[in-house]
Amino acid sequence: MRTIKFLLQKEFRQIFRNKAILAMAIVMPVVQLLVLPLAANYEVKNVKIAVIDNDHSSYSQKLITKIISSGYFKLTGYEFSFKQAFRLIESDDADLVLEIPHGFERDLVRENEQKLFVAVNAINGTKANLGSVYLLGVIQDFNRDVRLQFIQPGTFNQQPIIDIASSNRYNPLLNYHVYMVPGILAILVTMIGGFLTALNIVKEKEVGTIEQINVTPIKKHHFILGKLIPFWILGNVVFTLGLIVGWLVYGITPAGSLFLLYGFIAVYLLAVLGFGLLISTFCESQQQAMFVMFFFVMIFILMGGLFTSIDSMPDWAKAVTKFNPVSYLIEVMRMIMLKGSSLKNILSQLGSIALFALIFNSLAIYNYKKTS
Repeated sequence: MRTIKFLLQKEFRQIFRNKAILAMAIVMPVVQLLVLPLAANYEVKNVKIAVIDNDHSSYSQKLITKIISSGYFKLTGYEFSFKQAFRLIESDDADLVLEIPHGFERDLVRENEQKLFVAVNAINGTKANLGSVYLLGVIQDFNRDVRLQFIQPGTFNQQPIIDIASSNRYNPLLNYHVYMVPGILAILVTMIGGFLTALNIVKEKEVGTIEQINVTPIKKHHFILGKLIPFWILGNVVFTLGLIVGWLVYGITPAGSLFLLYGFIAVYLLAVLGFGLLISTFCESQQQAMFVMFFFVMIFILMGGLFTSIDSMPDWAKAVTKFNPVSYLIEVMRMIMLKGSSLKNILSQLGSIALFALIFNSLAIYNYKKTS
C-alpha cells in the first residue's frame, strides 16, 4: 500500500502540473455536453415542400393548409408542373414534392378514393424518411376528416371504430434531449478515460522516465494500479459534472438509484481504463496510441446504439456489439436514468463489464514489460 501511495502522489502531481490534461478532462466534456445534445437531434422540422395543385379545389386547398399548419413543413414552391418543382429539388430548395392530380375532389367524393404523387429528395436519408412519414401522417389525418363528413349520424354507428390512446413511457413529452444526454455522457466518459490512459504509459516511454521506474523494485500490478486509480477518480469527476450539467441545463435527473448508477460507472471505468492501459503497453509513441485508440473509439461509438438502434443492425453487427463495452454503458445509463431499473435488471450488463475489466487489466499487467 505504501508503494501505491507514492505512485499515486507522483501521478496526481503530473496531472495537476499539466494544465492541458485538466482542461481536456474537465472543461471539454462540459462544453461538449452543452453543445452535442442540441446538434444531435433527429427531430426534423421545417421540411421544405413544393406543391403542384392541378385541381384547385376546396379539398386540395384544405389539404395544403393542413400540411403547412402542421408545424413540420415549410412551403417553398407552388408550381404548375412537376418539371418546375423538380428544379427546386435539384437546387436543394425542396425536400419533398406533392402533386395533387386533376379531379382530386371529384374522385374523392364520387369514387371514395384518390391517389397523390409524392417525390422525396433522398440525398439526406434521415430527413427524407422522417419528412415522408410526417407527410403521410398528415394525409391520413386529412383522409379521416373527409370520411367523417360522409358518415350519417344515427343511433348506432354502422362502421366499427377502434380508438387508440397512446402513452409514452419514461419520456412522455418525447423530448429528444432526454434520450440523447445519457448516451452522450456515456461517450464522453469513455473518450476521456480511454484516451488519457492510452497516452499515459507511452508518455513515460517518450520522456524516458519509464526506464527509471523499471529499475525500481515496483511490481507490475502496483505500477498499473498507480496509473489506473487517478484516472478512475478523474472519470468519476467527469461523470459527476455531466450529471450536474444534465440536471441544470436539461432538467434530467436519474429516475433510478444514483448509487447504482455510480456503482456501474465504477466498474465500467475499470474496463475502459484497463483497455487504454493495454493499448499503451503496445504503443511506442503518443501519436501511435492516439490513432489506435481513435480507431477503437469510433467503432465503439458508431456500434454502441447511440445513433443507430442495435436491434436494427444485421446479425453480424449485433454479434460484434456483444464485445463493445460502450453499448452496455449506453443501455444501462438509459435504463437507470430514464426507466428507473434496479440492480436485478442490469445484472447481465454488469457481469459483462466486470469480465471486460478483468480481462483488459490482466492483459495490461501481463503485457507491461518490466526489466529489473
